[in-house]
Amino acid sequence: MIDDFGLLVSRLVLGLSYAAHGAQKAFGWFEGPGPQGAAGFMESLGFKPGDKFAQAASYSELVGGTMIALGFGGPIGPATVLGGMLVAQETVHRKNGYFNQQGGIELGVVYSAGALALASAGYGDASLDRALDLDKTLRHPGITALALAGGIAFGYYILQQRDTSPPPGTLATPTIKGEHNGNVGSDPAAARG
Repeated sequence: MIDDFGLLVSRLVLGLSYAAHGAQKAFGWFEGPGPQGAAGFMESLGFKPGDKFAQAASYSELVGGTMIALGFGGPIGPATVLGGMLVAQETVHRKNGYFNQQGGIELGVVYSAGALALASAGYGDASLDRALDLDKTLRHPGITALALAGGIAFGYYILQQRDTSPPPGTLATPTIKGEHNGNVGSDPAAARG
């Protein structure tokens, strides 16, 4: 009984918190940036077009978090958390160290650890998976491993879509000695410098 209560509380906290991040991006709820702000942020990280990546992040967080909160879909919800946290930590938080107060990876690590715990322990009696008699099938180690590996692989796939090249006009234009003063072509000796 107490185990199921602990799993229920953990699911609700983790799942609803993660879904709320999606609602911030998708709808501007909870003081979030909304779709336009999220798209601009994604563009600033190198994910172009920003609106496509913002929608993917928003709805992945909404769906994955809701699945966890409801205890539905076995390891699929936790897999979305792992993929999303991988992208967020790599693009935004890693450069800031570990602790959250400096914008570090701490919160993402906690989300990921909670997701792994729920994927491996299951959702308990007070879950849709149990009510629909899906829990035994979805808690198979092979399915869990495949789902979690898929979430991580998808996170790496998204990272590969990122454009990390400098914005146009930010690189110095290399010149050949002598070009800058118009000597090239008029006197070969002057062009060699």
